Amino acid sequence: MKDIKKCIEACQACAIACQACAAACIREGHSGCTLICLDCADICTLCVDLAARGSQYHPDLCALCVKVCKECTAECDKHGATHAHCKECADACKKCIEACS
Repeated sequence: MKDIKKCIEACQACAIACQACAAACIREGHSGCTLICLDCADICTLCVDLAARGSQYHPDLCALCVKVCKECTAECDKHGATHAHCKECADACKKCIEACS
């Protein structure tokens, strides 16, 4: 991991974007990326919590965060051309991957 502060900031932004995307998909009746967005938001939030308190488990969770962000990016990229919230989510996930790798 490059910088813990950048990781925290990227995870926070990603969690917000994922929650927004999931909510928009639910409202629009599109279930395609809802579950992965919710999972990604939860993992990112937990990653922030562990990083903030200097947990010894943060590096392991960070690796999982990167994995889930990659899956979320792949799903949201499928819908990004037609749904702005999916594009924003995918972009936030990409930044999180970069910051937490």
